[in-house]
Amino acid sequence: MGVLVVSFVIFLMLRMPLAFAIAISSVLFFVVDGASSFIIPVQKMVLASQNPALLAVPFFVFAGNLMNSAGITQRLIAFCSKITAHLVGGLAHVTVLLSAIMGGVSGSAVADVAMQSKILGPDMIKRKYSKGFVAASIGLSGLITATIPPSIGLILYGFVGEVSIGRLFLAGVVPGLLMTIFLMVTVSIVANKRGYIREQEHKTPAKEVFITLKECFWALLFPILLIVTIRFGIFTPSEAGSFAVFYALFIGLFVYKELTIAKIVEVLKQTVVDNAVIMLIISFSGIFGYVIVDNQVPQFLSKEILDITTHKYFLLVVILVFLAIVGMFMEATVNVLLLTPIFLPIVQGVGIDPVHFGILMMIIVTMGGMTPPVGVAMFTACSILDCPTKDYIKESVPFLLAIFLLLVVLIIFPDLVLFLPNMVYN
Repeated sequence: MGVLVVSFVIFLMLRMPLAFAIAISSVLFFVVDGASSFIIPVQKMVLASQNPALLAVPFFVFAGNLMNSAGITQRLIAFCSKITAHLVGGLAHVTVLLSAIMGGVSGSAVADVAMQSKILGPDMIKRKYSKGFVAASIGLSGLITATIPPSIGLILYGFVGEVSIGRLFLAGVVPGLLMTIFLMVTVSIVANKRGYIREQEHKTPAKEVFITLKECFWALLFPILLIVTIRFGIFTPSEAGSFAVFYALFIGLFVYKELTIAKIVEVLKQTVVDNAVIMLIISFSGIFGYVIVDNQVPQFLSKEILDITTHKYFLLVVILVFLAIVGMFMEATVNVLLLTPIFLPIVQGVGIDPVHFGILMMIIVTMGGMTPPVGVAMFTACSILDCPTKDYIKESVPFLLAIFLLLVVLIIFPDLVLFLPNMVYN
């Protein structure tokens, strides 16, 4: 087992792509273990990709890319701008509000950060916002997509932990909205302190807001349709993914009429790359997971952690701190696939709801992508905006404090996460 862990850490330090770090370290375990046949790792790799529930992932990735190319993004920006134009630091508020809405479209934090860095970032810099503040506000607001449905991470968590994806989608709504509020309050505090400008002095008239709302109505309807159709058994999560693709094509071709054949071809190319990366990680994680379970790592960790404490809230904090540290070095998808089978039985054993834990886990591991040393979303924002990483880190502190405060609230008051799924499903 030591070979697996040591080689995996070494490969990460050498900046090897995560999928290959997982695969090679897993195979090395079988080599050192003296396996006479490599049928088991091949079987586990294939089996990991065969679950029908995983069909939801490529469908939702494809639907998200289609919507980004269908003119939806520009309409959503116009809508968010109308709502926040009278606030100090208006464009920074747009980034947060847009992330909350785009979470229901793209389902990907990195995609959201990249899009906003390209579209909103330059305008914010022209209006004298510091580059560090621009990168941090865009980068950290991308965290909202971790809980707003259809979060790809929640789908994977539900698949690995055998937790209802419909309940997870509903459970993510309130934390996502609360995170939006917490981050907008943070933006207001920083913007007022620095004297950032308003886009306009007075609130936008309700009539203008309503006009822009009508223009992006179909985009706002999308996450609601997903939740309703899954809850009432009209679609399974996989079928909901295929419906999402059809919905995006219909809106892009016949409602907004901005989706062309050339754009669809480009979207298909990007989707193939995105899905290839995700499925490669999932397949190789099947071998890694087999080795971990076969060596009784979950049982060992469970015993060690429970020896520290059996108090469920203290136990939850210990696990979340561990996930936060690991999330700083490993991509969120990998953490969900590898660590859910280890920690979910532990928290269930002390009476923590798996849906509650899933939301907290997704926030924590996704946040790793926004923090050093290997945060993908952080480097995406910094590279697009030509922002020094040290400036990003400095400016991200108020946003991180707001997120940690939210996590404390969600831990102390689990009903904030659970009341919607309990109300709808009960």
